[in-house]
Amino acid sequence: MAEPSKELRTLCVNTVKMLCADAIERAKSGHPGAPLGCADMAFVLWTKFLRFDPTDPSWQDRDRFVLSNGHASMLLYSLLHLFQFELPMAEIMRFRQLGSMTPGHPEAGHTPGVETTTGPLGQGFATGVGMALAQRMMQARFPGILDHNVYGIVSDGDIMEGVAAEAASLAGHLGLGNLVYLYDDNRITIEGPTSLTFSEDVSARFAACGWHTLEIDGHDHDQIEKALETARSEKERPSLVVARTTIGHGSPGKANTNGVHGEPLGADELKKTKQTLGWPFEPAFHVPPDVRTFFDGVVREKKRARQDWLTRFEKWRAQDPPRAKVWDAHWQREAPPDLDSQLLRAVGTEPAATRVLSGKAIQAAAAVVPAMVGGAADLDPSTKTGIKGGGSVSRENLAGRTLHFGIREHAMGAISNGLSRYGSFLPHTATFLIFSDYMRPAMRLACMMKERVTFVFTHDSIFLGEDGPTHQPVEQLPGLRSIPGITLFRPADGVEVAMSWAWAIGQAQAPTVLCLTRQSVPPIERPGSFQPRDVWKGGYVVSDGSDAVLVATGSEVSVAVEAKKLLAARGVSVRVVSIPSRELFERQPPEYRDSVIPPTHPLLCVIEAARGRDWCALVGKDALLCTQETFGASAPQKDLASHFGLTPEAVAEKILARLG
Repeated sequence: MAEPSKELRTLCVNTVKMLCADAIERAKSGHPGAPLGCADMAFVLWTKFLRFDPTDPSWQDRDRFVLSNGHASMLLYSLLHLFQFELPMAEIMRFRQLGSMTPGHPEAGHTPGVETTTGPLGQGFATGVGMALAQRMMQARFPGILDHNVYGIVSDGDIMEGVAAEAASLAGHLGLGNLVYLYDDNRITIEGPTSLTFSEDVSARFAACGWHTLEIDGHDHDQIEKALETARSEKERPSLVVARTTIGHGSPGKANTNGVHGEPLGADELKKTKQTLGWPFEPAFHVPPDVRTFFDGVVREKKRARQDWLTRFEKWRAQDPPRAKVWDAHWQREAPPDLDSQLLRAVGTEPAATRVLSGKAIQAAAAVVPAMVGGAADLDPSTKTGIKGGGSVSRENLAGRTLHFGIREHAMGAISNGLSRYGSFLPHTATFLIFSDYMRPAMRLACMMKERVTFVFTHDSIFLGEDGPTHQPVEQLPGLRSIPGITLFRPADGVEVAMSWAWAIGQAQAPTVLCLTRQSVPPIERPGSFQPRDVWKGGYVVSDGSDAVLVATGSEVSVAVEAKKLLAARGVSVRVVSIPSRELFERQPPEYRDSVIPPTHPLLCVIEAARGRDWCALVGKDALLCTQETFGASAPQKDLASHFGLTPEAVAEKILARLG
């Protein structure tokens, strides 16, 4: 396609700018500053570099584009519309309205062409690192098939956030040369100039982390193109193009002010901006015919690139059917139908910590699920989450399967979202449950995007012992359960561990959390009618009784079983119920839930070593809560159980007292 004239390029950029400004003005809500300031960079990137086909947004060898500064969402929506994704003008005009395809911040799965949900600053930056890592890992597994990059626009706010610093450090360490970020260095934030809080040399900081850095004028198309060419040719280091821009570029009264960051231009300033740019006042949402024609031509070329790749790909499939089968297993994230049976055999029936049993399940699953990869935030010796024999992922071995995230819990969560979002991996992460607090923003986004990430948290209660209350989780379980869309398992023994992993790998269509013990637990004796897939109902009867119902999770199920024996000696008959997953249990029909936890029973008791008030929604406000309502203490496990009343003897006495 012929190089567009300077006048046509200016017309195209101004079309992008005015679509953004008109949509934000109509919505009376939005962030016009960044779209106006980034339009030049985005135009050059999308027309000359980004590989995609709007008719197939999931094409495997497309470049990925991440708008980390998600408040600039109208920039992305304007581009998607002009490049003929399924985003009609009617949706541009419904920006930020209920039910529209153009929400305030980009949402993956909601708008065609949006690669990842962004908005919380730093998250897109780190998720993009995960996508770039996934591409390199697939490239190492299937040489010559994939050759694409991850591009993105990041902001001052992204650069300031700690999660981005964590992710940038790991990206530089791994040498992700397929990652290119354009840094919108406009030096304005909501409160005013960045000089209020930010004076570091960003280029030097990223260079110190192993990045390739360039500095340009973010409105000069020749400089933008040359920088992107240079960055794309750099194969050993990720690239940060520091682009000096003017926020609100083209707005005569608001450019380079914090007032243009998060508020519409206003009718008067919008009119002045259009006048400055030589743009017609009416109609709004104007796209000149020459602009439509230009974008039509660009899209035709991009479609041809995909067709050329498909021809080469199909030739490879025909020449190497065994490798093509493995390729499909990755992209379909296949698991054998009898995975649960295989994992049950792997964990065995001996007493052990559920973290140890989980490690056995991981090894068995990884042997039959090629898409599985995962690791820990420097805690694999404790969490048992590495894949043995799979090799460590490193700059030299990107075909490995065990990820080492370093002490970077927040980035670990976001990078794993990127690995999952890429589409060919089932990632798992691991750290201690107390440190889930560092990961909550990434886990929340994983739930929004329905990413198939398994978050493993070990050392799941005060029973980790001597490390004391700084490391002993108390409020984390109810906090994680409160995230919409999460499925959390707290397994009691090997059977529940195996079935939890089988669910996460073979059944889940959204994030799964596994909370596992440091201490050993005994196998639970179950009735003859029990079927392992009863675990997938979230709750089931371990043993029956008529005077009380003991509801327990995780390591406290064995406490309930022992308390039942003590109560039987006192003439009290109790039912023991295991609830490995509250979320799955609450999704069951009311008839099943009532058959497990009868609503009219004289006494319901919950036993869990975590704060317990949120259980009242399930068991009623009059239930007896044998839970952990304070921080723990530094002491051996048995002393803690006795001190905090979480022994079988203490539970039995509380039940006897309540029964009178």
